[in-house]
Amino acid sequence: MNELFGTDGIRGVANTPPLTAETALAIGRAAAHICKRSPKRHRIVIGKDTRLSGYMLENALTAGICSMGVDVFLVGPVPTPGIAFITQNMRADAGIVISASHNPYQDNGIKIFSRDGYKLSDELEAEIENLVSTGRINSIRPTAADVGKAYRIDDVIGRYIVFCKNTFPADLTLDGFKLALDCANGATYKVAPIIFSELGAFVVAMHNKPNGTNINDRCGSQHVDDLRRRVLEERASIGLAFDGDGDRLIAVDERGEPLTGDHIIAICAKHMDERGALRNRAVVTTPMSNYGLRVTLKKLGITHLEAKVGDRFVLELMKEKSVSLGGEESGHLIFLDHHTTGDGIVSALQLLAIMRQTGRLVSELASLMPLYPQKLINVTVARKPPLEQVAELQAALTAAERELGDQGRVFIRYSGTQPMCRVMVEGPTLAVTARLAEGLAEIARRNLA
Repeated sequence: MNELFGTDGIRGVANTPPLTAETALAIGRAAAHICKRSPKRHRIVIGKDTRLSGYMLENALTAGICSMGVDVFLVGPVPTPGIAFITQNMRADAGIVISASHNPYQDNGIKIFSRDGYKLSDELEAEIENLVSTGRINSIRPTAADVGKAYRIDDVIGRYIVFCKNTFPADLTLDGFKLALDCANGATYKVAPIIFSELGAFVVAMHNKPNGTNINDRCGSQHVDDLRRRVLEERASIGLAFDGDGDRLIAVDERGEPLTGDHIIAICAKHMDERGALRNRAVVTTPMSNYGLRVTLKKLGITHLEAKVGDRFVLELMKEKSVSLGGEESGHLIFLDHHTTGDGIVSALQLLAIMRQTGRLVSELASLMPLYPQKLINVTVARKPPLEQVAELQAALTAAERELGDQGRVFIRYSGTQPMCRVMVEGPTLAVTARLAEGLAEIARRNLA
């Protein structure tokens, strides 16, 4: 079997390897086995987003877990960070999320959280993979009263709503704010409108009617055109776009202009630093962050630490360096004083709190960070040889870096979750940036197809 786990769990086209019911059943069995570290009764939470294939994978995982003598708590569609929270809250031994995040509906994935609400360690993922790939898990079979049960839990959404609201300052409300919410027809479609409404905002919700196949379909954090129009039509204070599983946030200001995750990091870093809440006066991001964020943090006297691309690597460095804020340009933001993982709703609440506390429009807050022209091209690939071994691409990369000098940068990497090579260029002008990015992307396409 090929390697199962990527940078964010297991992901692929649903009902094709590795995302088949058979593999999900084996993963459920292996995950349950590694949870059984004591003689007590063990429990695993399973949540999902709104994809059609979630039913298939949910039942397969449930069967596998129960076959190992572990009970299952089924909570239905809940944002990924909600499963991280509820795993801790219910003192379960693990939490499993069935989701492919921002990917189209035909894809799906499996993410596993440990009992403390953090994503499963590389070591435990490797143990699960070994049990599945070697078939060793097949010989471990409890019988009779030792098999597990499955329970449907109905109050999870209420618990998660309270958790999110508690990350918003208790002395503030959202009275007078009009918010446009794009729920991506995904896991936030129920909870997000309730949370912001209960805090006092007038909420205009959109893309909140999932049908199993419309998740992320021209909506959500990667497709904000509808949200931009709605913000202008409604004269909203701000637009908030989540992705399919609710762990990302992209905002749109009152003028209809989108803010990246980098903008939100800059705003929150400044505010937290002024209030002594930015631990070690440092922020963790990745090489995908805009050069403008680096410039802004330097001006503010805030240390910039760089992790490998992927929220798990951001989190690892945050914990290692005792940092309270980190994230990615894509809108995956981690407020470690509030949660163990990225949470789009929690991120939105921190941004709204700053708007309320400062009395400033979000466009004014975002103006502290200049956005350098950036071009990102995703090239679909058939194979992933080490990039340093692709001679033509390396030669073009060297030439592009020589041309840019200290006025920009180039970053090329493979996606950890999709068959893609991501080519990113930042430069002094849009024309230069686009020309270099398109040239590099064409070379990648030619060599990696």
